[in-house]
Amino acid sequence: MADFNQTSINKTAVRELAVPLDDVTMFDGLVERFITDNPAGCVGYTNREGEAVPAIFRNREHYTAKVKFVVDDGSLNGKRVGIVSAQSPSIAAYEANATEIYGNTALATAMGGAAERDFGSETYYCQLKCHDPTGDDYYVTFTRKTVRISSFQDDTIKDALETWADAIDELE
Repeated sequence: MADFNQTSINKTAVRELAVPLDDVTMFDGLVERFITDNPAGCVGYTNREGEAVPAIFRNREHYTAKVKFVVDDGSLNGKRVGIVSAQSPSIAAYEANATEIYGNTALATAMGGAAERDFGSETYYCQLKCHDPTGDDYYVTFTRKTVRISSFQDDTIKDALETWADAIDELE
């Protein structure tokens, strides 16, 4: 019987942020800054179909808005009677969906409470695909609470990204 032989070593590294990113604008700014700065010197290439592929691009992303519905029960925050989460494929859709849910009086009536955005519970996710000059691809994934590097082989990639992140206060 044939054996599986290891052909590569792919690694993952995670940076836990001391403080979650404040909002989607800050989040998107950091993602765009990473793409622009290109801290590991990624390069574009031409794929098999002859199409130009950028050095770094948004591979997957989603943003989850949360609206809670509360009734005044005499406490400081009120009593939560319901919550609606809407996962959206882009920031524009996230903003539009949150606004629609928040402003939906029929939904608030059905829930039996007033709508409030629950910004602290909202989530953001953006996975970037990066093409190393060696020809290998790896991923950098941003969330509100972490930055993850995955499927990389060479530690110089991790070192370059760590140096970049160390210079950004929001990524401490």
